[in-house]
Amino acid sequence: MQAYLTFNGNAAEALAFYAQALGGKILFSMTFGESPMGAETPADYKGKIMHATLEARGHQLMASDAPPGYPFKGYHGFSLSVQAKDVKEGEKLFNALGAGGKVTMPYAATFWSTGFGMLEDKFGVPWMVNCEQEPAKA
Repeated sequence: MQAYLTFNGNAAEALAFYAQALGGKILFSMTFGESPMGAETPADYKGKIMHATLEARGHQLMASDAPPGYPFKGYHGFSLSVQAKDVKEGEKLFNALGAGGKVTMPYAATFWSTGFGMLEDKFGVPWMVNCEQEPAKA
């Protein structure tokens, strides 16, 4: 399965942010104006993203801007989760994704992991960063 996010007119900015934060690259991007229906697209939507694909950390994330006539209603009931190989990498990812956003659970050791945290990035997308290392047994 792959996540597909819809943005409120800032998909290009969000994908560039994720590419940098996650060390990925945008594989494909098409605006509404570049699409076969470009001539019928309202002028203020021509530069908005109709579909884009980002590859990072061996996975793909697809995204678009909300199309004309479909208002953006925010994000509810899910989180994107990214796994880090160790605590240091997890903290780096957490800080990169959280830049300009809101921490909802600080990155710290838990009973299942040496590092875990939750945040909403500056676009309002919820994330969980989890370190694959288990804490030392007492």
